[in-house]
Amino acid sequence: MLFWVLAVASVGFGVTVFVVDSMARATFALLASFLCVGLTFLLIDLAYLGVLTILMMVMEMMIMAVFMIMFMMNPAGLMPMTMVHNNRGSALIAGAVFAALAAGALLTPWPERRGAPPADPTHALGLAIMGPQMLVMIVLGVAILATMIAAVVLATHRGRYDA
Repeated sequence: MLFWVLAVASVGFGVTVFVVDSMARATFALLASFLCVGLTFLLIDLAYLGVLTILMMVMEMMIMAVFMIMFMMNPAGLMPMTMVHNNRGSALIAGAVFAALAAGALLTPWPERRGAPPADPTHALGLAIMGPQMLVMIVLGVAILATMIAAVVLATHRGRYDA
């Protein structure tokens, strides 16, 4: 039941992005949609993807909101504005794409499921994406993080050696 509530809420917030008349409201509607998607991932035991989606989208949308406040001519993007261009054309294209995707999903002869789901879906996903190079990628990720931190420290105005 919770899956369907989150699915409907995700689509509803996604539609809201194009219905509201301000950038700030659209940003927060998009954030709510992605939060519902992340919670859906958590619900189906894909904890890594769920937490990653939630954390990444929260940070991305907050940064976008800060930049809207800083750089938009209307304060905080709250002034009414048109969020969609070429309403009729975009509605026709969206309807055609939806019909094609729905027809594809309904008319495709999907294969029968074989076997049971893995005990640890996150581990299975990691192996499917990275294969045997998982350890190498983890080490590279730590090395890249250390490089970014070192670059920021060395690029500060006072340098590495501050009084």
